[in-house]
Amino acid sequence: MKLPLFFCALALAAAPMTGQAQTAAPQPIGAALERYPYPHPVAFLPVVVEADGKRVETRLAYMDVAPTSLANGRTVLLLHGRNFPASYWAQTIKVLTGAGYRVIAPDQVNFGKSGRVDGMAVSFDAMAQHTWALLDHLRIEKVDVVAHSMGNMAGTRLVLAHPGRVGKLVMYAPIGLQDYRPLTPPTDPEAAVRAESAKDAAAYRKELVGSYGLASSEVIESFVALREDLRASTDWPLYVRTFNASAVAIRDQPVVQELPRVVTPTLFLVGETDRAAPGKAHAAEADKGKYKPVAELAQAIAPTMPAAQVQVFDGRGHLIHLEDPQAFHKAVLDFLAQ
Repeated sequence: MKLPLFFCALALAAAPMTGQAQTAAPQPIGAALERYPYPHPVAFLPVVVEADGKRVETRLAYMDVAPTSLANGRTVLLLHGRNFPASYWAQTIKVLTGAGYRVIAPDQVNFGKSGRVDGMAVSFDAMAQHTWALLDHLRIEKVDVVAHSMGNMAGTRLVLAHPGRVGKLVMYAPIGLQDYRPLTPPTDPEAAVRAESAKDAAAYRKELVGSYGLASSEVIESFVALREDLRASTDWPLYVRTFNASAVAIRDQPVVQELPRVVTPTLFLVGETDRAAPGKAHAAEADKGKYKPVAELAQAIAPTMPAAQVQVFDGRGHLIHLEDPQAFHKAVLDFLAQ
């Protein structure tokens, strides 16, 4: 179905800007996004992780937002993607709280405003454990989950760990719907750091627009600017090392084989033009055609799951909640209300 295009201003409002125009000089910002604005107050939960064989204390950042209309007694957990801080859920939080939901939006460790731990191997099981620890800390027994992109790999592990505590699952623009290991060669960490550091704003913009199937770059300009602020910081090497660790996890910790065990009612929300395929740039030419569009993968995997359905958004890519917020939020609310 063809869905209406909303105003770019609304889309941009969903992702807070750094307070500068695209052409402004970068303003150095710390790896934990100090000074970067979030739409709601950020709290922190102490957590312990393992890095280089040692236990390290760090913290998990999160927003806990109360309903702004008559509370319906339900809580929605929002799980972010790899390239984005939880702040990009601003408009989604507004819509959900306006419909009576409490919303919890964490940043996983090594993302957003959460702690950055050098030498920590990213683990989707650990992400799930940290998230359940947060929900237990907040005394929330049951949630509905809306996961985006990489957040679906953590979300799958989260749902499988405690299926009785999840009411509905929205798998939005998920990666991990195919096993990337046979296609994506392992990459040298230091080479990956050098490649990421050499990537300027124009190259990063082109990468996201192309792989995400975006009609324009407008919905990602604030994130391009944020990355330039990080590149200008002395924290940039730490940021890149911890960011690269998540790419290793995406390749080496597949979840697609586990999806048929997800009994939670599930809705895939996918863009027709979404070509997100982690690791494709490093694959052999003969293998690049084996990375499938997200919509095709979702339509293939949904029938293998006990209670899954797919909604495809024509002309939309990887960031539907910013590209077409009205259509995206209607789909989410309708599904949660079923």
